[in-house]
Amino acid sequence: MQLSGVGLWSSQLRYGNPAEAAEAAAELDGLGYSALWIPDVGGPVLDSVDNLLTATEKTVIATGILNLWMHEPADVAARYAALTEAHGDRFLLGIGVSHAPLIDSTEPGRYRKPLAATKAFLDGLDAAAQPVPTSNRVLAALGPKMLQLSATRAAGAHPYLVTPDHTKTAREVLGDGPLLLPEQTVVLTDSRDEASAIGKDWLRSYLALPNYANNLLRSGFTEDDVSSVSDRLFDAIIAWGDEDAIKRRVDEHHAAGADHVCVQVITADPQEFPREQWRRLAAALL
Repeated sequence: MQLSGVGLWSSQLRYGNPAEAAEAAAELDGLGYSALWIPDVGGPVLDSVDNLLTATEKTVIATGILNLWMHEPADVAARYAALTEAHGDRFLLGIGVSHAPLIDSTEPGRYRKPLAATKAFLDGLDAAAQPVPTSNRVLAALGPKMLQLSATRAAGAHPYLVTPDHTKTAREVLGDGPLLLPEQTVVLTDSRDEASAIGKDWLRSYLALPNYANNLLRSGFTEDDVSSVSDRLFDAIIAWGDEDAIKRRVDEHHAAGADHVCVQVITADPQEFPREQWRRLAAALL
């Protein structure tokens, strides 16, 4: 599976009304997005994958990511085989180790040795009766060790909440060949005040998670940038402006070594499907 171009990352396609998600996915398939990415913070994520695969004909459906603490690898492999048999080779299994505050909130102390946990999950996929092909799975990866694992035990990496500079560094770690599929959050507005009103609290919620905060510190941002959600950090993580501004940021990721960029549109209403914004971006990016 060789992804290129631009896709969409959407919580609405995962957690919104399934019928509306299917209708939106069919339109996005027709618009030409190469992949649709959905998160997993609990619940039947593979049912959502099935719903989106059923609604589309060409677009890859990807988990961004499947939370490895919430699934058994043998079950995932069996369901993967069934979905690909039913829908063809369009399911990209993105796997991630999630975050300690989320996992430990229900079972204190469970989150430990994330790299070892990821390797063990991959071992389980490989040992299944119908293994998930290495070529059809990617890993959520920010730091060098997880990026290296992405290059050796998966088809590549899916970094989230990153800058084009991180994409450049990730490509250097991965080398040529492995897929690099970063997420890019965007707000379609020409107003900094509106962009901040939509994006600052959204970003602050992610910065409370150590994996993201530590990655940004490694990337050259300061403790003050992270704690205050500085304009410098905000502008680096969230691309805001008109379609041309969004295209410039996506192009920066591609120039830095990304094979495919999945764009996440955020708006004032996180429950609403941003279908008009998706259409506008399709006209500019595809």
